[in-house]
Amino acid sequence: MPIKLRYEQEGVLEEAEEDKGGVKIKIVSDQDAEQETEQDSGVKIEIVEKDEINFKLMIRSAVNGDIMILDHKDIDIVLKQDEGKILTFAKETISDYTYGAEARLLEFMRKMGVLEYDSIQGGNIYGSLEGKLMKSDGVEVNKTALKIIAEWMQTEESYLKGTTAYDDLSDDHLLSPDGEYSTELGEVPAEERKGSILQHNLFAPYLYGRYTYE
Repeated sequence: MPIKLRYEQEGVLEEAEEDKGGVKIKIVSDQDAEQETEQDSGVKIEIVEKDEINFKLMIRSAVNGDIMILDHKDIDIVLKQDEGKILTFAKETISDYTYGAEARLLEFMRKMGVLEYDSIQGGNIYGSLEGKLMKSDGVEVNKTALKIIAEWMQTEESYLKGTTAYDDLSDDHLLSPDGEYSTELGEVPAEERKGSILQHNLFAPYLYGRYTYE
């Protein structure tokens, strides 16, 4: 069953279910099941309290119904509802970090019993990975996939915090270096001539295929 999104804030998934309730599972013995079948035919209504599963993801819905999850800093995740597929690709630059994140997500979903075991493969987008969702008559697979992705995002929090802190330290080192790795303007006096490659005419310093040294 396709998931319909209702937005209360821009880019934030507030509710990803058509009803606000969760799923109630009732386990009975074989004897109880036989007794129930022996009862008079008709409609039996049982009122139970439903458990709610709440989670938040930064989600957008495409015009064709695909759901795009944008929480991760390295990759974007697409839930293709009609095809029953999870597609992952780099958010910006393709690197070992993006491939590692894609592989961790699909392997996590495989271990949680959502992806078919032999379906993880490269996608038709360069640097992408994809996997096929299992089919089920008793479980709404699309909703379950979103829940599993939200659980995986929680496992990625330490990685995301660490890489973000490292990027901030690298930027600070380049933009605001300490005294050991920087010089103030005028600390190194300017000279009229610097370097070893001289420029005397139009063809120098590559005159006759060799450098001119002084």
